[in-house]
Amino acid sequence: MHTRTLGQGLEVSAIGMGCMGMSQSYGPNPGDRNEMIAVLRGAVERGVTFFDTAEVYGPHANEELVGEALAPLREQVVLATKFGWRIENGASTGMLDSRPEQIKRVADASLRRLRTDVIDLFYQHRVDPDVPVEDVAGAVGELVQAGKVRHFGLSEAGAATIRRAHAVHPVTAVQSEYSLWTRDPEPEVLPTLAELGIGFVPFSPLGKGFLTGTVDTTTAFTPGDIRTTIPRFTEANRTANRTLVEHVAALARTKDTTPGQIALAWLLAQQPWIVPIPGTRRISRVDENAAATAVALSADEKADLDQAATRIGIHGDRYNPQHMSLVGR
Repeated sequence: MHTRTLGQGLEVSAIGMGCMGMSQSYGPNPGDRNEMIAVLRGAVERGVTFFDTAEVYGPHANEELVGEALAPLREQVVLATKFGWRIENGASTGMLDSRPEQIKRVADASLRRLRTDVIDLFYQHRVDPDVPVEDVAGAVGELVQAGKVRHFGLSEAGAATIRRAHAVHPVTAVQSEYSLWTRDPEPEVLPTLAELGIGFVPFSPLGKGFLTGTVDTTTAFTPGDIRTTIPRFTEANRTANRTLVEHVAALARTKDTTPGQIALAWLLAQQPWIVPIPGTRRISRVDENAAATAVALSADEKADLDQAATRIGIHGDRYNPQHMSLVGR
């Protein structure tokens, strides 16, 4: 797999790996921890060097899993984690907390769970309206000076917030949902990143599974699956949204690839500083996702996908109202 460079010269594999689903959000968690460790280590063997986790995933369990799996391979990987949620008695309260003193406490705890002495990329998970982003950037900057963090990132931040943060401490990457069915970053965020030299890390680049073509109206989500709370996954919206997936699948057939590989190739074709982080629990999907780097889209094919996504449109928000209120600040 080839590499790409985010802001501040941070080099990572062109396809990274989102690790959240190994600990939460997609139905029952895997029962075999060793199997997930094997998937993470297998990803490194296949050239994936960029792994994304967060304190709140679990909470804590995902960082512990990633730390155990990748500690023997630490020099080969870039570890990204996140701060910003209030966690009490081992559970997320749903409240934000990016006070500088809290950021520093989280950093120390994440270092222990990840079994490392430095966090490569430390994101603010959501913009906290009660804490000026300048204070957040300053706190992470102090962690950088202390040698505990290498790079600062933001997640789901608006363009103005990105500028304010970057003026205090350089932002290496912004992470937000972005795919053929979530184009929100295009009008303001992506141009801002291009201007400032900041990398972009799309999460849910496969539309939480929908763009792979494996989710349809017959799919029964298990209890605890986050998709049961997302409007665009209602049965009616799944029916309407299949039109875009069918268009992607038709192109995939002509190129002897999968719909998921087309979706990832489309993202990679947007900018050389975009690095998607699809998640999976299966090594076969790691192989499939990694192979997307070899899928070339012509200018006409890319334009056709752009036009289809615009023409067809997407039915339903990508989050419920509560979580929609936390993005784009």
